[in-house]
Amino acid sequence: MNEQKILAPSILSADFSNLSQQIRSVELGGADWLHCDVMDGLFVPNLTFGPIIVEALRRITNLPIDVHLMIKNPDNILENFINAGADYITVHQEEVVHLNRTIARIHELGAKAGVAINPSTPISLLSEILEIVDLVLVMSVNPGFGGQKFILNTLKKIKELAALRAKISANFLIEVDGGLNVKNITEISSCGCNVFVAGNSIFKKDNITAATVELKNLISQNHLFKQTQ
Repeated sequence: MNEQKILAPSILSADFSNLSQQIRSVELGGADWLHCDVMDGLFVPNLTFGPIIVEALRRITNLPIDVHLMIKNPDNILENFINAGADYITVHQEEVVHLNRTIARIHELGAKAGVAINPSTPISLLSEILEIVDLVLVMSVNPGFGGQKFILNTLKKIKELAALRAKISANFLIEVDGGLNVKNITEISSCGCNVFVAGNSIFKKDNITAATVELKNLISQNHLFKQTQ
């Protein structure tokens, strides 16, 4: 069972005019990864950024860069993001037809591979892929925009996925993205989440470093509590 607890601030909510300082602020707060939400305006109703931003991040931080591709035909651009500096590449189950091949290609290119599912997609559809992925991203909002409210049914999906991971003795990380904040992050952690993506609850706060520290402490305390039970 994977017990890692990783805080991954989402730069989608950051101030891009001051990106270097904002990244420095979350680093000071103990952030573990940086999360990049890549949207093409087709798979989801929003347009964000491409490999050039990942390349810029790689120049200013040593933190692992976690790239979530919410795009059509992600196979066409995997190499661009990995060459730009991505450590993790996650594609959507709903978009990729030959998922085994895509996961294998990400690994061949030297990155860790993840698969994401939308809120309406059942965990059962991932059963044939779980033994070869490094990460499963459970979307807790409908992807496309930051600042949405956490969908409560996600808690059941996290528990189901964690139970399935234990059953098959796999070691993939469970990541959750969408609506995470100080009020719900402890419960999300207790369900089996490993990687916590937080955008507005970090970058929209007056003190970004303090907000990062607070969330990091909440998931760390929950982890320590479980270890002592």
